[in-house]
Formats: sequence, C-alpha cells, structure tokens
Amino acid sequence: MAKPPVTDNPWQALRQFTAARIALGRAGISQPTAAQLDFQLAHAQARDAVHQTLDATALAARLATLPGLAPALLLHSAAENRATYLQRPDLGRRLDAASRALLGAGAGELYDLAFVIADGLSALAIEQNAVAFLEVLLARLQHDAWTIAPPVIVREGRVALGDEVAQLLGARAVVVLVGERPGLSSPDSMGLYVTWQPRVGLPDSSRNCISNVRPAGLAYADAAHTLHYLLSEARRRGLSGVGLKDETEAAPSRLNAGQPRFLL
Repeated sequence: MAKPPVTDNPWQALRQFTAARIALGRAGISQPTAAQLDFQLAHAQARDAVHQTLDATALAARLATLPGLAPALLLHSAAENRATYLQRPDLGRRLDAASRALLGAGAGELYDLAFVIADGLSALAIEQNAVAFLEVLLARLQHDAWTIAPPVIVREGRVALGDEVAQLLGARAVVVLVGERPGLSSPDSMGLYVTWQPRVGLPDSSRNCISNVRPAGLAYADAAHTLHYLLSEARRRGLSGVGLKDETEAAPSRLNAGQPRFLL
C-alpha cells in the first residue's frame, strides 16, 4: 500500500478552534502544496487590502441610509496618494488644506460625538464593516441623548487624524473607525479608537482601542457593547485612554445587556 503524500499533524483536531496556521502536516520535510498555496493567497489578499482604494462616495451613500446621521463629509489627509501615505505616516495624521477649510466653514458647532471613518491600511475592512457596525451602535446610542456631528470619511487617513477632525468640528469625543494592518488570516479587520476631548498632538495613551471588529473576529454587537460603555464612561468621567478601562462586568446597570469584555 502506497504511503500517503501528506503526513498529518497530531494537533490537527485543534484547527477547528482557530484560523491560525497550525497542524498543517508535512510532505517529506516541506509544507504540503495546498498549505503553501493557501499562504500565498492570504499574503496576496493582505497586500491587496493595503493598496485598495476606498470608494468614499459609495460609502457616503450607504451611510445616508442610517437613521440619525447627517450627510457625510468627504475629506483627505495631507498624503496626496496611496504611495505617499504608506511612506509618510506623519502626513496621514493631518488633513490637507482643502479639508481643513471645509471643516473650518462650520466652526462653532458643538457636538457630543464625531465619527471619523478612515481607510487606514485596509479599505476592504471599512467597506465591509463600517456601515453594519454603526447601525448596531447607533441603536444603542439613541437612548443616551448624544448630539452627533456629520460623519466624516477620510481617504489616506490614520488614527490621529481623528483628533484634528473632531477639534475642528467642536466635538467632545471622537470615534475613529479605521482599517487595521491586514494579517494573513484577517485582511478585513476594523479597529475602533475612542478619544475624549480630542485635539491635535494627543499621545496614543489618550485613546482606547477595540480591535479586530469583523464577522470572523469581534462581532458587531460585542464591539458596540464595549464601545457604548467606553463612550458613556468617558462622558461621565471626562477622560479616555489609560485612565479608562472596560469595567462592564462591575457596572452592568449602566448598559444594556451584553457580554462583558476586558480591554487594555
């Protein structure tokens, strides 16, 4: 009887619990061909996600279907194109002059909360997750009397750019929805960053992060539960970042029912 070309790994049963590349087996001293091809496909998908262009107009049209949101504003960072954005992270953290002028025209308006949606390192993550997540979150926020600024869509944007946007809008808090750096099993992962009293120059320690928001990662309902808590506590305590932890298990009465989570 011929020996099978692939030798199974004894850990193979564990693959049902993770998308990580474990227990792939071997062919002689090498990876099996199927596993190698899967790796190359995942690598190509991650590269495509980094270079994909965000269709901001189509995203704005989808956001317009959500109740309680004004028409979206379309802005751009100081990185004029994708190549510059990838090579100059600093330019992705600031708006270009035209975008600052557009927001400056509305100066004086005061809001409790601004949503900034940035392509980051995966436009795919934003296109697949941003609208669906916001629909779940807005259903929670409608009972809390938040005044919400027009949502802002920024191409070639990084997390810190949300501080400048919110400062120009006059918002007390900002949530940045951004495409995260793709992994080899997650080219569509979206991150959420919360900052209270945002302003240009704040360090990363002033923000709270919720990561891997997508159907195959952190479910929208769970992410909305955690974000709802962080926003409520940021407003109550007047802070965000390292001074604000997810303590939903210790204070369930302040939120609707949901699964408690721990967030550093």
